[in-house]
Amino acid sequence: MGQTAHHAVSFDSLGNRLTPPTTVASVESASVRTKLTAVAAISLALLMSGCGGSDDSADNSDAAATSAPAKPAAPGPFFGECGSVTDQEVLAAFAMPALPVVWRNSVGCVWEASGPQGPSVSFSWYRGSPIGREAAGSGLIGRPPETIDVKGHPGFKGSAGNQLCEIGVQFGDDFIHWSVTYADVPATADPCKVANDLAELTVSRAK
Repeated sequence: MGQTAHHAVSFDSLGNRLTPPTTVASVESASVRTKLTAVAAISLALLMSGCGGSDDSADNSDAAATSAPAKPAAPGPFFGECGSVTDQEVLAAFAMPALPVVWRNSVGCVWEASGPQGPSVSFSWYRGSPIGREAAGSGLIGRPPETIDVKGHPGFKGSAGNQLCEIGVQFGDDFIHWSVTYADVPATADPCKVANDLAELTVSRAK
């Protein structure tokens, strides 16, 4: 076992305990500890400053990225189911004995005579979508778009011979689209006239 060191204690003439004198070694030790503590504090401050600067840069980058939000699309008119056109009106314009609707919802409808590869008519309502992209797509598949006007509203028409025609009509940030095709069946009406007649009905019934 180790031995415990004992230090002599002195008292003055009044019986008060005398504090032993401070040695040079103890002063130097305290000075070293003070310097090490100061260095550690400075290092920690620099580290925190560096991290803070990085966070500020990231925050500034995020703020710059989100400072210009996208412009919300202006609300257009309401067109109703299938462009507010009835099944009977579509059949009469298409001039075929039968053209049952195969699906319908709030933004589109499709009528087909004999399956997906046969004669058909479709309506679509695009909200917050650029009509120019649709017109450009028509040109890319061999139907160069022509600028048209439907009851005072700008639009485009694309066609392929006497068998297929599509018409888009713009309403601010929205547009409607009618597409008519007779596929491989001899056309019973001009597809562009059919599409235009249906588009006029939709435009006139917009709310």
